[in-house]
Amino acid sequence: MKNFKESSTSNPLSNFVNCIVFISCLIFGIYIILSLALVPNALLLWQYHSANSVHNSSSTIITSLEHIAFGIAASDKSWSRRKEYVRLWWRPEVMKGCVFLEQMPPISENDRVSLPPICISADTSRFKYTNKYGRRSAIRVARVVSETVALMNNNSDVRWFVFGDDDTVFFPDNLVKTLQKYDHGLWYYIGTNSEYFETNKGNSFEMAFGGAGFAISSPLAKVLGKVLDSCLIRYHGVYGSDARIHICLAELGVSLTHEPGFHQMDMKGNIFGLLTAHPIRPLISLHHIDKLYPIFPNMRSLEALIQLVKAAKADPERILQQTVCYDQLSSTFSVSWGYAIQQWRWNALLRDIIRAQETYIPWNKNENYDVDTQRYDPNPCKRPDVFFFDSVSSNRDGTTSIYKKADRNCTKNKNKIDVIRVSSKKLDLNAKQMQAPRRQCCDVLQSSSSARSSVIDIGIRECGAEELIQMKLQE
Repeated sequence: MKNFKESSTSNPLSNFVNCIVFISCLIFGIYIILSLALVPNALLLWQYHSANSVHNSSSTIITSLEHIAFGIAASDKSWSRRKEYVRLWWRPEVMKGCVFLEQMPPISENDRVSLPPICISADTSRFKYTNKYGRRSAIRVARVVSETVALMNNNSDVRWFVFGDDDTVFFPDNLVKTLQKYDHGLWYYIGTNSEYFETNKGNSFEMAFGGAGFAISSPLAKVLGKVLDSCLIRYHGVYGSDARIHICLAELGVSLTHEPGFHQMDMKGNIFGLLTAHPIRPLISLHHIDKLYPIFPNMRSLEALIQLVKAAKADPERILQQTVCYDQLSSTFSVSWGYAIQQWRWNALLRDIIRAQETYIPWNKNENYDVDTQRYDPNPCKRPDVFFFDSVSSNRDGTTSIYKKADRNCTKNKNKIDVIRVSSKKLDLNAKQMQAPRRQCCDVLQSSSSARSSVIDIGIRECGAEELIQMKLQE
């Protein structure tokens, strides 16, 4: 005992260490007890931070076509004809999605490799439909949303769900560019209204029209897919499919994010005036192709679309972008790239040029359109000369597009110009330019002429910091 006491009392450092160890164990034990008591909150906090860290890491990867799933609504009656519109824009090597039909159609080998897969819509007979002006197929089309989401349930790469009709022509590169502006981890419902005021008034100015197409971010689409059927039950008296989707999203507290690059085209006839005054936003979609005149003269509708898509492939973001310039000879040029150029033989006011000409026919008589338009003069001698897109070539320096003069019925027209040649760099808008777009400028360059023809050269470029798009006043 003596030795023990001597050893224990002679080592105060050992006693101090033992005391520290005891206190540490006590504190650790209390921490464990408190942690167990707070496990649910701790788990929720961990899940929150984990979800955010996964989203933040995935957000560093720029959205591409591989991140989009398409749901295309079609019918047995229309698909055999309209599938050619879908074939124009579908890229089977990178796109995912489905065309929804009532039953499986005949599928050729060409269809199998160049069109989306066919999905058969689920039976909707259990749902009531009481709108006497519409068709109950609106229920089946609305459920394309939930069925597409279910189809992609195991695909974690999907950031956006995009929906449209079989006569919706998408411009995929511009769709991607537009969606890159938005955080796919948030709840977004993106699309456009009808051009027809009364249609918007009757539905909602916050409703995206399904023919123009609309996009829903993945987290919102997954929630919508779970609750959509309950909305279909409650809103059996609503007219269309897009109205059902809109009201269900409204119940979730989500409103529409407007993107003017989507186009419903609720009109008939010639849409020249609308296309030549396109908003300063990338062209995303065109709809109602069957109801419209061919957008290029002396072509069928499909041929005309192929012509437009040819230009879009060369410079997707520039397609239909309107540029206005004035030359020294008091002429005014409006270049709607990849589509048409208009030449006024006088100094035309910019405010008039950027307004859409009323070349179309109203869907119904006496309709009011929610579009900034101006009267289309019936006298061809009072209208500008029109040159339509013919061809395009590309190289390292940019693109050269050719526009040829259209036939005119004005016998007083002495304009000798037959061809306009436009040079430009490929348009690649950065994030800031997408958020705050600005119209580009152009210059009328030196022209070449001969006894048989005359050519004008126009160069498109970015405007200077303080540059105005203004007419050249003669001294």
